[in-house]
Amino acid sequence: HIWLGEYEPMAVGAIWDRQTLHAGRRHELPTMHRIVVAIDPAVSNTVNSDEHGIVVTGIGEDQRGYVIDDVSRHGSPTDCCKTAVTAFDRWEADAVVVEVNNGGDWLEELLKTVRPALPVIQVRATRGKHVRAEPISALYAQGIVSHYGTFPQLEDQQCLMTVGGYEGEGHGDRVDALVWGLTELFPALVSKTEEDEDFDDWQEDGRSAVGGY
Repeated sequence: HIWLGEYEPMAVGAIWDRQTLHAGRRHELPTMHRIVVAIDPAVSNTVNSDEHGIVVTGIGEDQRGYVIDDVSRHGSPTDCCKTAVTAFDRWEADAVVVEVNNGGDWLEELLKTVRPALPVIQVRATRGKHVRAEPISALYAQGIVSHYGTFPQLEDQQCLMTVGGYEGEGHGDRVDALVWGLTELFPALVSKTEEDEDFDDWQEDGRSAVGGY
């Protein structure tokens, strides 16, 4: 952003901040125990449509989370599936995580026309993006998640997600895919969120989520 003379977008009350993202950045990956490709599909395919969020995340042998790649894109559902399968192959992933809200349940069938034996995990949102994102942002604050390199568009979206919702243009599909991927890798967060337990108690020992892997 600085090199191009641009500002880094940041919303008041954002649940991620630039300093935390930069501090956790890594330029080497450890041996990975598990990798998933997460998809937050766009509802439509027009010139004004949102992107298909496609983000690769993993857990390393150090039991830390890593954001490995962001291959989000505009395009048709078939384009989305082909890009996701290419990322699956490139990173030797274990599964593809697909959000099935808003008609996204067609995506598993379409993915399997590209790769019949592809392991697909369906997830369904029952709460808002910002509610699902808060436990994941806490992992960043605890130093448990790192970005492997730099993902400017994804990081812009992260810094526009607030406790009240997403304040950027569109629907924040990149950051939503990131949240789905890391939630799949840290399953202890899911039960905490669904049970409406006191999130502050969990924050006192954020690394307890790692034990759920």
